[in-house]
Amino acid sequence: MNRNYKSEYKNYQGKPTQLKKRASRNTARAKMVAGGVAKKNDGRDVAHKNNNPLNNSRKNLKMSTKASNRSFPRTKTAKRK
Repeated sequence: MNRNYKSEYKNYQGKPTQLKKRASRNTARAKMVAGGVAKKNDGRDVAHKNNNPLNNSRKNLKMSTKASNRSFPRTKTAKRK
């Protein structure tokens, strides 16, 4: 079954809160590039230590691999530890 990207955007990604979070993530990446910590196409992600994408203070940001940033430890019921 093919993904319906238009529907996904309409139902989730296009919501004002999600737009704000995505813009904040992009700002965090730009801040790290400007600070010389990250480079374009370096294959790494900017991670928010407290998992809040709206908190872009420098002490809350770190560089991590894509694998470690896009996953987190889970309990047996698939909740965050």
